[in-house]
Amino acid sequence: MISMEQNKEGERDLSTEKIPSRLQSFERERKNLIPILQMVQQELAYIPPEAIQMVAEHLEIAASEVYGVATFYNQFRFNPPGKHPVKVCLGTACHVKGGEIIMENFARKLGIQDGDTTADKEFSIERVACVGCCALAPVALVGETVHGHMAPSKVEGMILGFQIEKEKERREKGGDES
Repeated sequence: MISMEQNKEGERDLSTEKIPSRLQSFERERKNLIPILQMVQQELAYIPPEAIQMVAEHLEIAASEVYGVATFYNQFRFNPPGKHPVKVCLGTACHVKGGEIIMENFARKLGIQDGDTTADKEFSIERVACVGCCALAPVALVGETVHGHMAPSKVEGMILGFQIEKEKERREKGGDES
């Protein structure tokens, strides 16, 4: 089982330990597979392999069947999201206004692809169909903040801003220890 303690940055505990007790509220019927997967993702922010196995055992179906259903739907993620999840809109308006270029810029600058998380767990990126801010196209969400009229230079500036903030926090913590 995954059991990640809360780290010094205050990341959410991504333990699967609470999943078995939550599964008990669902009848052991295949029709509950998607609601169960949604519950797991709501609890953990993603669906780890251990949770897929737990769900399979609860529903008495093959883990490959659970995985097959989960991978069919875009709503499920299989990597933990970063501290700063980036969602790049690729709906019609954003696509026409260069959303794919924005997605490529985030991927290149962060060194990850759609659905991945950086090694330091700071950023994750994913493409989304529409965020409902078409007048601001192209749009990216970072956390819950909407960033409109995105351009490649804005991508670089946003990432640099987060890096500066992280360095500032690191120095402040280092100063408290002296």
